[in-house]
Amino acid sequence: MHRTSGILLHPTSLPGPFGIGDLGPSAHRFVDFLTQAGQGLWQVLPLGPTGYRDSPYQCISAYAGNPLLISPESLLAAGWIDPADLEHPDFPDAAVDFGPAHAWKGALLDRAHQGFLTRADQGQRDAFARFQEEHRDWLVDYSLFSALKSAFDLRPWTAWPAPLALREPAALQAWAQDNAPQIERECLVQFLFFSQWSALRDYAHERGVHLVGDMPIFVAHDSAEVWTHREWFQLEPDGQPTVIAGVPPDYFSPTGQRWGNPLYDWPALAADGYGFWVQRLRRLLGVTDLVRVDHFRGFAAYWEVPASEETAVNGHWVPGPGMDLFNALRDALGGDLPLIAEDLGVITPDVEALRDGLELPGMAILQFAFEDTSECFGHCQFLPHNHRPRQVVYTGTHDNNTIGGWWSEQAEPIRSLVCRYFDIDGSEPHWAFIRAALASVASLALFPLQDLMGAGAAATMNRPGTVQGNWVWRFREEDLDPAAADRLRDLSRLFCRRPYPPAGG
Repeated sequence: MHRTSGILLHPTSLPGPFGIGDLGPSAHRFVDFLTQAGQGLWQVLPLGPTGYRDSPYQCISAYAGNPLLISPESLLAAGWIDPADLEHPDFPDAAVDFGPAHAWKGALLDRAHQGFLTRADQGQRDAFARFQEEHRDWLVDYSLFSALKSAFDLRPWTAWPAPLALREPAALQAWAQDNAPQIERECLVQFLFFSQWSALRDYAHERGVHLVGDMPIFVAHDSAEVWTHREWFQLEPDGQPTVIAGVPPDYFSPTGQRWGNPLYDWPALAADGYGFWVQRLRRLLGVTDLVRVDHFRGFAAYWEVPASEETAVNGHWVPGPGMDLFNALRDALGGDLPLIAEDLGVITPDVEALRDGLELPGMAILQFAFEDTSECFGHCQFLPHNHRPRQVVYTGTHDNNTIGGWWSEQAEPIRSLVCRYFDIDGSEPHWAFIRAALASVASLALFPLQDLMGAGAAATMNRPGTVQGNWVWRFREEDLDPAAADRLRDLSRLFCRRPYPPAGG
């Protein structure tokens, strides 16, 4: 693995005037900031269209891109909208207001669709046709699903009329014929998203920055994949799940986490050669360079919760597909898989054996290293002196408090221990954690932008086990301090972390 480092930041957190970060000029300027800071990685969260409570881990498609991330300025540059179309409400600039952002961006994309129909030249129409053909394996079902959701006021597919919910062929064909323009609109939105994402990725590669994607192990119940392939999941005849995913009580929640995702019918997926997983990973590796696999331990064993339970306490462990799945992925995709195993939580020897058998890097979270102040402290696997080269070290993840927020909440014994371990006075704890991550023998080091900024708890991206105030944090353009970039670059060079060679250079 190339020894490098980078920043974790979801594009929704980027600055801009349109209510939510997007893939336009501010994203390109962030790549410039990474370049100035000597970084080689930009890690994002899942990029799909969000559903329940706007979580990127509850997407309505495992393949599609989030329309909210489409840049209005890039649409204007392409000629699909007019300057007057950029007039917008007075959105807040320090948080995403998902409801108004959805409404405004949806209307803008309607106008972009009409603009494409009336203004596109033959080359652009040919590019759209090629996109539709290249992505037919998921785009047809997704576009129909998304159009149906819009027609039925965004209700889950189990609440649609039964012939459509249960995919009776005659009903689907008739509805598709009557609503062809709306389905085409959904196809075009995906074309626009992936065109802008491809341009951003090329821009990053030219500057030695690679993109780290994120793949949740489970998919949302209200998703195109579950609607299209009920046979892959453990569902009742009406489509409701019989059992759901979650995790047992842990660091984040005393009642566990009841995620609500339907669980796979792994024997059915195996009988199909794990085609869904092959297709899913192939598509994601086509748009990112490295993929973090969320909840990796679920491939060894997963926490099964009866759908009738209100918490995750009364679940039990069930064996996962293990090496059988990954052998199928390697056979189909060829060679080593460029994955990061999110091996956090209840990690047992079978999880470690699967991770190490695949030679995948796991994760070390520095914030977790100081939970035990007893004489056993030094044995904690997350402490830098216990790291391994085949590993990714984080100051924290999107599910952690910021280092600044964490520090403000710690009792004096833990603060004292941190100061002793890092040999600091406690005045800049975020820089101490970043320096430790960069100095680690772990090949990759990543930290949320909030930690580089020294932000407090208010900048936390997600608080597991809670339902309000998550996924909304944004920074302002002036928050990117050139002095912090220079300091980060100097530290990265000190510890031999470098960007990737520029594409074409």
